[in-house]
Amino acid sequence: MENNDLQFMEEAIAQAEKVRCLTSPNPWVGCVVVSEDGQQFSGATYEDGKNHAEIVAINKAGSKARGATAYVTLEPCCHQGKTPPCVDSIINAGIKKVVVGIVDPDKKVKGKGITHLEENGVEVVVGIGNEFVTKQLAPYIKQRSISKPYVVLKLAITVDGNIADKAGNSKWITGEMARADSHRLRAESDLVLVGANTVRQDDPSLTVRDWAPDINPMEVDINPKRVVIGNVDSNAKIQPCLEMSGDMKDIIAELSSDDVLQILVEGGSSIAAQLHNENLVDKYVIYLAPAILGGVGTNIFENSTENGISDLWRGEIESVRQLGSDIRIDIVNGNHDNQ
Repeated sequence: MENNDLQFMEEAIAQAEKVRCLTSPNPWVGCVVVSEDGQQFSGATYEDGKNHAEIVAINKAGSKARGATAYVTLEPCCHQGKTPPCVDSIINAGIKKVVVGIVDPDKKVKGKGITHLEENGVEVVVGIGNEFVTKQLAPYIKQRSISKPYVVLKLAITVDGNIADKAGNSKWITGEMARADSHRLRAESDLVLVGANTVRQDDPSLTVRDWAPDINPMEVDINPKRVVIGNVDSNAKIQPCLEMSGDMKDIIAELSSDDVLQILVEGGSSIAAQLHNENLVDKYVIYLAPAILGGVGTNIFENSTENGISDLWRGEIESVRQLGSDIRIDIVNGNHDNQ
């Protein structure tokens, strides 16, 4: 690996992060084209049907693309979709080398893009920054690999493990920065799911109001579609929404499609317990407030199974960061069986 390879890939990853909320159902991809004289031209994939990251960067580079090296987080596509194959644009631009973060799990690509580039004289290196890209594209990777959405369970809790008081009141456990961050989490999701009890108690709109992306050139609607488990009043703020019923595993399966990469669950303790007990959660996002409710409140998981210490569930902490007075903890389900 050349000394600058990871540095340029990290820049490509940063470009992809800027468009995290704008590209679905396409993956959020970043690209950096580095010319022979060291100039850098960056690009990212935007709205579905618009240019992919490689094309954006190549267009910026112009004639400087000839003989250049392209760093792209995800394997370039090799099929005709809403846009032409990126591999052809790379070859026609005269790029001599492509450094790829990860192979695209989509069966329409999955190594074919790399093979096509190599057969046309382009050197390809795979795996630079793959750990970071895999984390960044986790929802896309799961959906394209097993055709099921990535499920994120969001919980705002007190230090003593409560998500609401006994009456169900939960406004506001966390502060403004944590709430704005949770709105970004909504924007990153295709669907947001809650229970009818939460709607009756709080009458939430579940829209993205307290956060906006730094760039949104196509003015993409970043609000997720809303799903309610149960029936709610026609005048509820969450309307229009999809009302569903049944077992959570069946509901997640019914919601699965190529257009749904990530589902954010903001339900109460009952839905949280169902998802957890059925091992349906890919990531737990916990906003921990420096607050103690005391007495009897609503526990994080209602009616959970009574396990002993030998049955203790353990996840893997992916990240921890402070948001004002609160802390966000991301826990990945390392025991997930991808059911």
